[in-house]
Amino acid sequence: MAKTLIVMGSARADGNTALAARSLKDSMGGKIINLLDHRIAPFDYGNDYPIDDAFLSMIKRVVIYDRLILASPVYWYSMSGPMKQFLDRFTDLLTYHKDLGRRLRGKELGVLSCSGDATVNPGFYEPFRLTADYLGMPYGPEHHAWVRGSRVELLEVK
Repeated sequence: MAKTLIVMGSARADGNTALAARSLKDSMGGKIINLLDHRIAPFDYGNDYPIDDAFLSMIKRVVIYDRLILASPVYWYSMSGPMKQFLDRFTDLLTYHKDLGRRLRGKELGVLSCSGDATVNPGFYEPFRLTADYLGMPYGPEHHAWVRGSRVELLEVK
């Protein structure tokens, strides 16, 4: 069985995306990391990050998993700001820390979207698909969740 890590990137630590991530974790196993619990600075072309930046220490923990699921609410048809900032930092893994970047190759990359609707625009997933392809990571599955009260509806899109 593949070791799974769900990386949750929402503006709320305990909102609907957190409920959806826990539901997915309960169904497939694994662990959840919340990006809000880690200081990740925006990408810097000069590789000049604050001393408390946690991106590299987080990635060193990420690469031990076989499957990475990126969980994000759908904000204006796209991923959340914290998730975008996290993905932007993957540039560091292609330039300054290639050894870590290479360790992502072959690992699965999936997505969990969460919104108030039962469906999501398929374009939401495109940046994730292209990132997986670029990094040599098999892509999928795509999951989508929506929450009605305290009930999580979760389906596999692809």
